[in-house]
This record gives sequence, C-alpha cells and structure tokens, in this order.
Amino acid sequence: MTQDINYTDWTERIVSCEEALKSIVPGMKIFLGTGVAEPRTIVKCLMASNANNLQDLELIQLVSLGDVVTMKELQTQKFRLKTFFSGWVASDAITQGYVDLIPSRFARVPGLIESKQLPIDAAFIQITPPNEAGYCSLGLAVDVARQVMEQAKIVIGEINTQIPRTFGDTFVPVTEFDILVRSEDPPIYFQRWPVDEVFDQLGANIASVIEDGSCLCFSIGPIYEAMSRHLVHKRNLGIHTPFFTDALMDLVKSGAVTNRNKGAFRGKSLTSYAFGSKELMTWLDRNPMVEFQGIDTVFNPVQIGRNPRFVTVIPARKVDLSGRVAMHTGKGNVATSPGEAVDFINGAELSPGGCAIFALPSRNRMGQGNIRLSVENFPNLFSLRESVDMVITEHGVANMRGRSVRERAQALIDVAHPSDRFALFEEAKHERLLYQDQIFIAERSNLYPAEIASKHTFKENIEVRFRAIRPSDEEEMRRLFYRFSDKTVYYRYFSPIKVMPHAKMQQYVNLDCNKGLSIVGLTGPPEQEHIIAEARFVKDRNRPYADVAFVVEEKYQGIGIATYLYDKLITAAKERGLHGFTADVLASNKQMLKVFEKGRYPIHASLAEGAYELTIPFDEKK
Repeated sequence: MTQDINYTDWTERIVSCEEALKSIVPGMKIFLGTGVAEPRTIVKCLMASNANNLQDLELIQLVSLGDVVTMKELQTQKFRLKTFFSGWVASDAITQGYVDLIPSRFARVPGLIESKQLPIDAAFIQITPPNEAGYCSLGLAVDVARQVMEQAKIVIGEINTQIPRTFGDTFVPVTEFDILVRSEDPPIYFQRWPVDEVFDQLGANIASVIEDGSCLCFSIGPIYEAMSRHLVHKRNLGIHTPFFTDALMDLVKSGAVTNRNKGAFRGKSLTSYAFGSKELMTWLDRNPMVEFQGIDTVFNPVQIGRNPRFVTVIPARKVDLSGRVAMHTGKGNVATSPGEAVDFINGAELSPGGCAIFALPSRNRMGQGNIRLSVENFPNLFSLRESVDMVITEHGVANMRGRSVRERAQALIDVAHPSDRFALFEEAKHERLLYQDQIFIAERSNLYPAEIASKHTFKENIEVRFRAIRPSDEEEMRRLFYRFSDKTVYYRYFSPIKVMPHAKMQQYVNLDCNKGLSIVGLTGPPEQEHIIAEARFVKDRNRPYADVAFVVEEKYQGIGIATYLYDKLITAAKERGLHGFTADVLASNKQMLKVFEKGRYPIHASLAEGAYELTIPFDEKK
C-alpha cells in the first residue's frame, strides 16, 4: 500500500537542533551531506554540544570542505571523520591522523553503502522546503543521499530556503525524514577563480583540441574558468560532470552547450554537485536543463562512455618525460588523486573518440619547472601513463597516445617552459630517453612562433590544423615522407631519395627560427593527428629574400592546402621584414606552378635545365 503524503503539517514537525540531536546515541555512524550541501546548522550544533550522548561518533562525508567540521573540532576526539576524498583541507587532517581516508573509486561508494559494508546509523541531509505535492529537493548535491536514507535508522532533514530546487533524481517525500530542523545558515558560496595570462593561454590550448559535439567533464579551478572562456564559440557541446560551476553556467548561457550529441541523458547537462557563487545557485533553481543524479550514475564509466567524444580534463601538478603524472594535494583540489579521476579516465577510454587530457602550467608559482625528468618521489602519483592521451601547457599540446617513450619525451620537452627545455634535453639524453646525437637549438625555444597556429576547412569538408614545426614532429615527418610517391619526392627534393634516416630528418625538423619558418598541416582527431603537408621558407644570407618550398600528401592535393600555406608563409615573411621569395620548380610540376601563379604577388620566371627559377617580390602588384 502506498503511504499517503501529508505535507500540510510539515512545519509543525520542525524541532530545534538540540532536540533533534537527542535521537543520537554514542557510537553512531552519521552521514553528513557532502560539500556545499553540508547541513551546517545542525552540524554546528553537534560540534558545539557537550551532551553526554554525543560521544564517540563516527562522521562520514564524501567530500569535506572543512567549513564546520574543522581540525580543531576533530582534535577533541569526540568525533572521528571518515572521508573518501583526500583534497581540500582534508589532506592535512589525514596526514596528522585526525581523519580516516577510505580509498575507493567514487562509482563504488553507493555499493559500499547498499551492501552495509559501510554501515550508516543516522543521516543529516540538507533539503529545500517541500513543494505543494510534499516533495523536497536535495538541492546542491545528490551523490549517495538515496542509498544513505534507505540504510539509516534516523534521517534528519535540514530545511534551507536559500538553496535551489534542482531537477533530476533529487525529489524526496518530506515524510521520509524522521526529524526536521530549520537551517539558520546560508549555503556555502565560493568566489570564482582569477585567471592570469598563463592560465588563459592554457585554457586556449585546451579548447583548441576540443571538437564540436564533444562531451566535457569540468571541475573546479582556474583551468576550467579559462577553458570556458575559449569554448564559447564551439557548437553542440555536452556536459557530463561531477561538479557544475559558474564557468559551466557561462558556457551553457553562451549557447555552446546543447547536449544534442550525448548518448546518456541527451539534452541535459548531467552533474552530482553544484559548486560556486550565489548567482549560480539562483540560475540553477528550477532549471530543467541541468540534471542532478547520484554518483553511481555520474561516475559510472559505462554511462560516461556512452557519450561520443567524451573529454576529461584533469589538473596536474607535475608530469615526467615518460608521461607519468603527479596530481595535486591539499586545499582547493577536487580531482586530487587517481581514485577520484580514474572513473572519468576509464569513461573516456570507453567513449568513441574519447580523450583524457592532463593540463598544467609549465612552471609553478615559485618558478620551478612542472615538466620533470621523473616524478617518482611526488605524492598522488598517477602511474597509468598508458591512459594519458595529451599533456597540455600554455606552450602547446603534447600528444601521448601511441607514442614511444622517446617520442613522448621529445613532445613534452617541446611544451615545457622555454628556459627549462635545454636542461630537460640534457637529462633525457643522459638517461638515454633521446638519441645520443639528438639536436637541440637553444634559440628556437624562445622564438617558437605560436601565433602561426590556425585551422581551415577545405573542399570535401576536410579540416586541417596548422602550426609551426616542432622537433617532436620528426617521426610524423618521416612517416609522411614514406607515404610519398617517387614523383612527389622528386618534385620536392629534385632527386630520387629513397630513405630519410633519423640524422637527416632531425635536422629538417629542427629549423632555427632565426633562419626560417616551417608550417605543418595536420588532420585527424587532435589526440592522434597526422602531418599531411609541410611548407617552409629559409632566409637568404645575402639579401632580404627567402627560398620557399611545399609538399602535400597525394590524397590531399588539389583542394587548396598548398595555396593556403603559401599565403600564410607570405604573411609570416612580411612580418619578419623579408622583401620576397625565391623558388625552384620543375617545369613538369604544373600544380605547384599554379599555386605560385594564384598567389597575391606576381612571379618572375626563368627556365634553366628543366626547372623554373622563380622570384616573387612583395613590393610589386599584380
């Protein structure tokens, strides 16, 4: 028989916190609402009380923000706190022995409660006032509230009129609460993180590899604030994230988020927690486009993997040259340990086109390099380097997927702080992570032309990304060479070259930026892109001209890539004070001659021994 819901007299059931706490007995295991959903009024009363029945209590909280259950209170030894989360202020308390950490993947926590392996005697849950049908909303956090309420002998609801009424698996009949108290405290609000120039560029680099239609996982901190700003021009993004923040609110309001391509909870932004400002809480109130679900759903890798192109971005503290990651510790961290991030990493692995990105500034606030030879001695070590698809700093993107340790080392050196690269290069050679004859051009580190980066869609809807060449492009350039036909090789190098060994190719990719510029074109998903074109100019020693050359993989010829590259080289050359180009083109290479003829400047040609010598002055008009 269904129990009738009598909600008309719920206000008469409200008691004082002191009265509510009389139901607690020594030795009880008490679940506290998580994070910003902490029922602060009754927890404050519990902390301040000297009642004899409130002794030897075990408090269980998924994420403790340290707002009420402080280190001072824990030192009284009246209470013992257990948490599944080692971040925020909990890490210090764990280290000092005042808090017990339960290592567990978040997706498994509901099962631990349901199986009673983690028994719960009482639960303090923050809720909204009941609506006209007698249902309260769990508001700012769902996590494991339902599993806890089913297990607890006593469920105390703290009614807070200042929290948003959220939609999803959030509604609970007021009759399911044994005791009701009224909140006298506002919810916990958090100011937005400031974003400096380094984090802004870091956010821009992350956004550059996120494709339209991707599904994103956000967390808390300046990386996500910066990302949001640079994602506003994307289309049809989806959200499947543990934390919904102000940065996500801005992204949704920009129109970039439609959740149209999601495979799970299509049309809705999925989350378990809200974390942010009062403005965010007001926006979330009765917002049907944001769906709050428990962590058994949000952290479930299978559910995550149902979303195509799922991208999880995880802040890193340090990364070593093999791709191992030291994650953050201490206050302000949310994705703080492998156990708290692995569900989303696994979900990205299950997702078609999914990707796990680790992001960090190239140096910390003390000016020390964050790209290291080894992170072996750092805590919170994520050793599953096989699951690291990309490492991104403000200096660029290092692709890790499918790369050897040597290739990873070179790619990570390329995105390290320019002043740290030579020392890393020397350390890597000493440890034989790089070839012993590997070249390093010191001047290149500080002169890398990041502004060259762009992307363009050509005929047949082929999108190509362009950037300046890097030393870590050696293997991709070698692969491109071996895909060329004999004809293309002859047109480019004027001789029937058959091999391109390391010694020769590394000289080609290590172009001194003082002497010239090389631009590569790349296609494919950002995490496994391939070079399909290259164009360069090399300055003449004796006059302000440069020699220019192009090569485009056969199957991408004829769609305008060479023309686009030629125009980019002209712009870059003029910015560097050059007055024109020269080029040698075989008379039979009609396609390349057309590229020059279609350019914005006239060409002067002379034929000698089957090849045209071209001169293209920039001061002449067509």
